[in-house]
Amino acid sequence: MDDINVLHHRCLLNLRRRIRDIGDGRPAQERYMRLQKDGDTLSYQGNSEEVGCYVAGHPLSKGNCYFEVTIVDTGVRGTIAVGLVPKFYRLDHQPGWLPYSVAYHADNGKLYNGNPVGQQFGPKCARGDRIGCGIHSENIEAGFTSVFFTKNGKEVGSVEVPVSAEGLFPAVGMHSMGEEVKVDLQAEWLLEEDDSMMMVDSHEDDWGRLYDVRVSGTLLEYVGKGKSIMDVGLAQARQPLTTRCHYYELEIVDAGEKCYIALGLARRDYPRNRHPGWSRGSVAYHADDGKIFHGSGVGDAFGPRCFKGDIMGCGIMFPRDYILDGEGDVDDWDRLEVRPGHAGVQNVLYLNDEEEEEEEDGEEAEQGQDVRKVTVFFTRNGKLMGRREMAVPPGGLYPTVGMLSSGEKVKVDLHPLSG
Repeated sequence: MDDINVLHHRCLLNLRRRIRDIGDGRPAQERYMRLQKDGDTLSYQGNSEEVGCYVAGHPLSKGNCYFEVTIVDTGVRGTIAVGLVPKFYRLDHQPGWLPYSVAYHADNGKLYNGNPVGQQFGPKCARGDRIGCGIHSENIEAGFTSVFFTKNGKEVGSVEVPVSAEGLFPAVGMHSMGEEVKVDLQAEWLLEEDDSMMMVDSHEDDWGRLYDVRVSGTLLEYVGKGKSIMDVGLAQARQPLTTRCHYYELEIVDAGEKCYIALGLARRDYPRNRHPGWSRGSVAYHADDGKIFHGSGVGDAFGPRCFKGDIMGCGIMFPRDYILDGEGDVDDWDRLEVRPGHAGVQNVLYLNDEEEEEEEDGEEAEQGQDVRKVTVFFTRNGKLMGRREMAVPPGGLYPTVGMLSSGEKVKVDLHPLSG
């Protein structure tokens, strides 16, 4: 009887200990190295040569099978990893590098599954993006489970992984100065709701390049710092305007602090930190001052300023004999090029790699070149504001939206004339 009482007493002590660990509001035995933790915020504190890693105190379970990480700042390289690891995972390694761990890496979109060599898995992630990780708990007691990852609420993919007796613990890794994230260990994953949202979220596929811009359906939201002219948020469509789809529009949903919103067209390799219109191979109508910028950081008076609720439009008036190779099948950007009017003529203006700070006016360099030109036009609330002739770079002119101040939001319709 004495032995039974002692055993019973020990069980009660263990139960009380577990209740205390769960009920004190702090994750039990959470571990982290080379990271600073402030509430739910983690920031990298290393020297960019050593990995910093965080491991939560409790594993995912049937009752808590999902968590999310929001990227606050990508820092120098954006080497942020989100995944699951064993309880005593080494904190000087990125999640996914060592056996029995798995992680989705933001900088290259690869999945690392117990191996320092990753496999292509999903899109890259930037500032403002939410990376989620969860388990399908129905198989967890069978010694393995299906781990899935999400980006901004949309499932990216899944992979089967073994589960140790201790379970799989949420983990975040970082590897360059300035990286910062917010961790939500209580996030919920509602499969039915997310399936119904996939048609809305699929609009992200319409965009070939996104920098400091978050996409939610047709809504674009600026998520950059907005502290200097180098903090431009850029969204460039995956496909250029063509004779079949020659016009697009945006509606200003929120002007933000300064309404530094620009609508225009740009070459495919346009610099990421330059507003549309500021650098060569681009033209844009700027909402904050009503000016048109055409390959220069100095704008010309063009139309009225635009505010919340205004609809800005941009299109091309193509010449009757205009031919664009690959039109109607423009998913492969590398095969898309303009056919010049005369055989053997190249538009050398856009063959050189341009520095991001380049502000030379492209119009001067175009003189004497035999290039194909089109007329670009802009509208405001359905009324024509004006036109501007410009040369078409190899690959065509891509709808490009720029934003630069906190709180800016726009709705973009890339096909307003369809149907």
